[in-house]
Amino acid sequence: MNALPLEGRRALVTGGAGGIGAAVVRELAGMGARVTIADLSPAEELAQEVGGEAWQLDLSDTAALEALSLDCDILVNNAGIQRVAPIEEYEPAMFRKIHTLMLEAPFLLIRAALPHMYAQGWGRIINLSSVHGLRASAFKSAYVAAKHGLEGLSKVTALEGGPHGVTSNCVNPGYVRTPLVEAQILDQAAAHGIDESEVLAKVMLTESAIKRLVEPAEVASLVGWLAGPTASMVTGASYTIDGGWSAK
Repeated sequence: MNALPLEGRRALVTGGAGGIGAAVVRELAGMGARVTIADLSPAEELAQEVGGEAWQLDLSDTAALEALSLDCDILVNNAGIQRVAPIEEYEPAMFRKIHTLMLEAPFLLIRAALPHMYAQGWGRIINLSSVHGLRASAFKSAYVAAKHGLEGLSKVTALEGGPHGVTSNCVNPGYVRTPLVEAQILDQAAAHGIDESEVLAKVMLTESAIKRLVEPAEVASLVGWLAGPTASMVTGASYTIDGGWSAK
């Protein structure tokens, strides 16, 4: 019997307790990886399901992350939050919080993981970016800026990691069927002056050729491929899964 493609590998998935993160946890575990689920929310039940580990972690505590050393082979930076508001009404504290969680924390985790990956000559860093890492939308200044920054961080990591057998890539979904997206509907309705029932058709899916939300498992399958052995020459790339949004 052939071994699973990630058998013997250790993976760390941030924001892995639900949504895209949970789908990624199941995908990597199904490929044979031993997965640690890092999340502010409890994840013991999911960890037990996949035979992994739960690590309750506050990614906004950057001082703790600065001293961290990770021995994971696969790092998936997935954790994120959202705030929808015009720039002139955007709270500076929230802007900083989003950048801390979605740009500074990934930098610190990559920094903590690279020594182990370099030592063994193999590693996979996969950053859950967004179509908003490539395109902008009104009322999302912090999120768009953070995702654009993550794109740059991922590419620099690819250039530095390549000689050591470490790849670094971004996955760029459109709107995914997750609690994070569902929570935006009320804010989007207020920001655009429309009814909540109109948000999907008039805001979220207006740019997509395929008029539906992305499913978490679809994103996870792309992450699994990037983590696997057939993607060893794929690095510094950004893979859209956005229903054609960024084709325009």
